[in-house]
Amino acid sequence: MLGTWEIIAILAVVVLLFGSTKLPQLGKGLGEAIGNFKKAKQDGEQQALRTEIDATPRTDAAPVVDAVPRLDAQNDQQQRADSSAAAHAGGVKR
Repeated sequence: MLGTWEIIAILAVVVLLFGSTKLPQLGKGLGEAIGNFKKAKQDGEQQALRTEIDATPRTDAAPVVDAVPRLDAQNDQQQRADSSAAAHAGGVKR
């Protein structure tokens, strides 16, 4: 951890290098950079959360119901109809 004298020495060197007129501009630029970094970090976290939510399968979804009758059921109905027609045709003789 830096002590008081080290911080004062660093500030003195910065003032000598950049001058007192450039320091407010540097501070403003640094503050904007930090703000942009925090905003980008927050946006990235929100995007990751949205991606995670979208990838999670829904367990509360309604079960899928067959909209088209099964082929087996159609074959069974056709066989019943054929056997019924054959029984009626076979029972009535002329």
